[in-house]
Amino acid sequence: MSANQVALWYLVASICFILALKGLSHPSTARRGNLLGIVGMVIAVVVTLALVYSHTKNVGMILAGIVVGGAIGVVVARRVQMTQMPELVAAFHSLVGMAAVLIAISAIHDPAAFGLPVPLPSGNRLELFIGTFIGAITFSGSVIAFGKLSGKIRSAPVVFAGQHWLNLVLALVMIGFGIMFFLAGDESKWLPYIVMTAIAFVLGVLIIIPIGGADMPVVISMLNSYSGWAAAGIGFSLNNPMLIIAGSLVGSSGAILSYIMCKAMNRSFVNVILGGFGAEPGAAAAGGGEKKTVKSGSADDAAFVMGNAESVIIVPGYGLAVARAQHAVKEMATKLREKGVNVRYAIHPVAGRMPGHMNVLLAEAEVPYDQVFEMDDINGEFGTTDVALILGANDVVNPLAEEKGSPIYGMPILEAYKARTVIVNKRSMAAGYAGLDNPLFYMDKTMMVFGDAKKVVEDIVKAID
Repeated sequence: MSANQVALWYLVASICFILALKGLSHPSTARRGNLLGIVGMVIAVVVTLALVYSHTKNVGMILAGIVVGGAIGVVVARRVQMTQMPELVAAFHSLVGMAAVLIAISAIHDPAAFGLPVPLPSGNRLELFIGTFIGAITFSGSVIAFGKLSGKIRSAPVVFAGQHWLNLVLALVMIGFGIMFFLAGDESKWLPYIVMTAIAFVLGVLIIIPIGGADMPVVISMLNSYSGWAAAGIGFSLNNPMLIIAGSLVGSSGAILSYIMCKAMNRSFVNVILGGFGAEPGAAAAGGGEKKTVKSGSADDAAFVMGNAESVIIVPGYGLAVARAQHAVKEMATKLREKGVNVRYAIHPVAGRMPGHMNVLLAEAEVPYDQVFEMDDINGEFGTTDVALILGANDVVNPLAEEKGSPIYGMPILEAYKARTVIVNKRSMAAGYAGLDNPLFYMDKTMMVFGDAKKVVEDIVKAID
């Protein structure tokens, strides 16, 4: 295969990746976007295999890796629950980061095998340094994010005195050893490189542990960006345009998504990375010790109220995902619509545990896209809506976001509290992921329906005349 042919096919793959990102920007075109991404990746892999074969004829190990990795991916994808998607994405990011580190180590050990000059030129060393430390931070940070999302690690922020100064010192030391690696001779390159890599792994942990659960959507998109830049850095080292383009697309789109998520929470990206979100453990969750009462009802009560309403807005949250209640919700909405009720869905940008989590759940249940509205498009409708039905959501409908002094002050929320009647389904009165109590639950117009979301919604469906 000639260099021109390789460049042409890589260009086709790159176009597929760009169109895939465009398709993934809206639920109605997401399937097409996924398909284009698959086509682009197949082209990139096949062309790369052909390129390797034309030089060495040794593609057996690569094919074996593809088969083993593909088999694992198929098994995991078929078994994973929708509620586990965020931690699965975090795990995938960790693999990308570690791959970047391992490729860099291999390139430093045997530059000739990657078509690099011996000894390594300064430019290649700089690229390998950048790819390594971003990859290492991505790996260890993603592991911590996976632990927090899966519940294996406490989701509350882990903070200690002098934490930011320690991170700064470690970052400076890491850069210092990176410079030593950049300047070292071929015989003395390994020690500074190993130390620099080890510090990067530690930094990945220290950067993520102070970030609380409510900021996890930002963390996911941020780590996605890191993994892309790590791949792009290695692509420069290996002079592989496909890695550079694909990595840059992932890195830039992840950075843009992180910005969008921060904007949705009225948060500074730097603030998220440096601190953590929400109250300290135990703070505000108990409502300051004040005893409060709620008005509770049954599924039959909820069915009666919604069945006699003119308009209902459904606010899905993580509780709905845990209960896998999306299909029951779709059935409930269909029955209400048959009674002439105007039913719509309101999606907060950071609802769930990752961007687009609720959109994916509703799409899985084949909820029509024209019934699903983003926060900015539907917030003005709550004031004229008869019923707001909140299913397992907490922080994204918390009016404390509008009170100065609150840990989530300024975070845009779905203004469900403005509806004439509010029905909230939760398992218990436990605080949300940000660790804060929700005044909405204690309002006179709010009715709490406790229980598993799927069971409650199924009972509502049965009770609707």
